[in-house]
Amino acid sequence: MANLNLMQLLSLALVLTASMNATASATAVKAIYWIDQPLFPASSINTSLFTHVYYAFLAPNATSFKLCVSNSTNITLTNFITTFRSRIPTVTTILSIGGSNATPFSLIFSNITTRATFINSTISVARAYGFDGVDLDWEFPQNSDDTNNLGSLFQEWRIAITADAAITGKPRLVLTAAVYFAVYFSVSDTPWTYPVTSINQNVDWVNVMSYNFHGSWNNDTGAPSGLFNPTRNISVVDGLKSWIGAGVKPEKLVMGMPLYGMTWQLQDPNVNGIGAPVVRPDPGSNGAMAYFQVVDFNKQRNAKVVYDVDTMSVYSYSGSYWIGYDDPITVTAKVGYAQALSLRGYFFWAAGYDTNNWKISTQETKQIDHSEQEYACKSASNSVLDWKWQIKVEL
Repeated sequence: MANLNLMQLLSLALVLTASMNATASATAVKAIYWIDQPLFPASSINTSLFTHVYYAFLAPNATSFKLCVSNSTNITLTNFITTFRSRIPTVTTILSIGGSNATPFSLIFSNITTRATFINSTISVARAYGFDGVDLDWEFPQNSDDTNNLGSLFQEWRIAITADAAITGKPRLVLTAAVYFAVYFSVSDTPWTYPVTSINQNVDWVNVMSYNFHGSWNNDTGAPSGLFNPTRNISVVDGLKSWIGAGVKPEKLVMGMPLYGMTWQLQDPNVNGIGAPVVRPDPGSNGAMAYFQVVDFNKQRNAKVVYDVDTMSVYSYSGSYWIGYDDPITVTAKVGYAQALSLRGYFFWAAGYDTNNWKISTQETKQIDHSEQEYACKSASNSVLDWKWQIKVEL
């Protein structure tokens, strides 16, 4: 396992970012999901850092197939839209439907009649509150029937929102979907693939959830959102490679990044690298910590911070506690990589997990000074840079 110091890993990040055309336009999508919570109201979001803000989540009723909006949710939705309509700069607001909790999407999407009921409800609610778009977060289709129905849904949804725009005279609603890190998925050894043709034709873009590669379900430490993985095809690169290789247009892909880390208690504090045996997920909540909590943990416990070039990730440890996460440097590398691939942009999960001064999110708005770029590149190992660059080219 190769470890780099801060300057060396920053060099890799800068090289990846420098690979894009210097005259290229700014990333089109800089998005973040917001979850309704009292500790971090929507008004706390710094709109200068993002182009799109997602409201997460609404869910359809299991029998009516229409979106459920309670009295309390009605207030939240109204306040959410009011907040962003009064802000400068303005952002595009998107209503996200679903989430990780069980939602009866397989049943709803199984026939054209129930799909139509669902679609009409999403448009009606989005228009009623003033959202600019709708987003589907289905985690996840289970078989080829589900993915075929998903392809039909996207097509019918596109037709419906186009008709709505023609009738109302309003701008067409944006249509997006949150998807698995890879274009393929396997449940009980039954593989399936997302409906690539329908995505290209009908969806504005998909938010690729390039995270949760390693977590509380594992019995060893690992990078939760590593750009690379030298032992398995579970990484940001492998996932994006699968989407592009399957024929999805790069401009239809938005790369996801987590604003949280995964935690473990080491079996042996002296064995503390990636792949070290663990006892259980700890500390944090169910083996997870928001990035601002990771920063506090590192400071309070004087934790050792390690940048790992094999995965292009960062981890820290103190005693028997171990945390894998992303920080401004690794996120910069990822965004540079996404730009080199001409992706549509990036998104974060989720608002409120960054530091108070938006340490990670702010990093992505900075312009890289080319003289600093040249200096940093000279300090890195040529062999490491060549190896990483070759992997990028092979995409």
